Amino acid sequence: MHFSIPETESRSGDSGGSAYVAYNIHVNGVLHCRVRYSQLLGLHEQLRKEYGANVLPAFPPKKLFSLTPAEVEQRREQLEKYMQAVRQDPLLGSSETFNSFLRRAQQETQQVPTEEVSLEVLLSNGQKVLVSVLTSDQTEDVLEAVAAKLDLPDDLIGYFSLFLVREKEDGAFSFVRKLQEFELPYVSVTSLRSQEYKIVLRKSYWDSAYDDDVMENRVGLNLLYAQTVSDIERGWILVTKEQHRQLKSLQEKVSKKEFLRLAQTLRHYGYLRFDACVADFPEKDCPVVVSAGNSELSLQLRLPGQQLREGSFRVTRMRCWRVTSSVPLPSGGTSSPGRGRGEVRLELAFEYLMSKDRLQWVTITSPQAIMMSICLQSMVDELMVKKSGGSIRKMLRRRVGGTLRRSDSQQAVKSPPLLESPDASRESMVKLSSKLSAVSLRGIGSPSTDASASDVHGNFAFEGIGDEDL
Repeated sequence: MHFSIPETESRSGDSGGSAYVAYNIHVNGVLHCRVRYSQLLGLHEQLRKEYGANVLPAFPPKKLFSLTPAEVEQRREQLEKYMQAVRQDPLLGSSETFNSFLRRAQQETQQVPTEEVSLEVLLSNGQKVLVSVLTSDQTEDVLEAVAAKLDLPDDLIGYFSLFLVREKEDGAFSFVRKLQEFELPYVSVTSLRSQEYKIVLRKSYWDSAYDDDVMENRVGLNLLYAQTVSDIERGWILVTKEQHRQLKSLQEKVSKKEFLRLAQTLRHYGYLRFDACVADFPEKDCPVVVSAGNSELSLQLRLPGQQLREGSFRVTRMRCWRVTSSVPLPSGGTSSPGRGRGEVRLELAFEYLMSKDRLQWVTITSPQAIMMSICLQSMVDELMVKKSGGSIRKMLRRRVGGTLRRSDSQQAVKSPPLLESPDASRESMVKLSSKLSAVSLRGIGSPSTDASASDVHGNFAFEGIGDEDL
């Protein structure tokens, strides 16, 4: 998750008090909250009290006198680095102190009172689930409320997540981000002030072997089935005419488990597809469609001659990756700190083991670069959990002070309509490159570009593999 403080604001104090500088904290490029230096200092002091000064990153010191514009900009940059460092730390970033601070700040910034509201959550097939929640309920609370409404058992809740999406004109979903523990879903979606933005329930794991756990339950089976049918209809899962005929036959027989078993064998089953974007592979400014799943990033591209090709990048061959952002200056080439900034350009770059002893940076330019990075990290996390013999089942934390009030009625997941015939013009996919031989490299050194070490995500799945895995 990408934290930034791209700008400051000069604001008047309460009841006509003296003016102060407010720092706008953005999450994935969207305003999350607006805070004062004193509030961030209070957070720092609380974290230091709980975890010790040696664990925390450096915090910009107090100043006795009013700050000059240059000093305001310097402090903004220091606070941005501080928030990013805390969020990336496994201990600090997952702490209730840090997350509750951001939730309170989000609610205060958006000026949303705590009250009971109805929140609409969509399933992958567009079916609406209406749940009663509090505006101050965090992501986990809302997920539990949806699970209760669907009658999904508690031990399966961890297999699903809530995603913020933008519904496009054709009804397709463009994934913005996975909702996190530091935000309030109701506030996150309503503060965008657009009917395009929705909250969607979707499975949160990548390895199809975990489907077996979910399919044992009726509701879990229906959720997987609805998601898979929807993904096929969108063209996210690649099927031939014969495979489509078999799937439709199983659907007509309402053989959901058999339908899913066949779907699991198909290319891009369980993948998340992103909007069309641009990459520098295999050549500069190459139009591509990126999909994430099965421990890889897939890049589909159309080469001269209109032949559709696919390049696959396994996460176990990515030594590290990073997300960078740049903001073009307005015409004239100069800009005062925090003002006059253009649209943010996001890039995901990863260092890939192309062949034995040869690493190459591959860059994808996309507004969804941060979501791609989150997918990479979650795939690596899942691989490491599996490698250690652990389980992806989450121990869900119960809210202190009572449980969420929910309706007693249970809502079944409706079966989706039968699959339509596949597009006859859809080409079969051709692998872009053959299997590469390679060796494992040890340690994470500095990347071959100017990004700071804190911006780079080291891949422990890469560090832990041997020659036989490549």
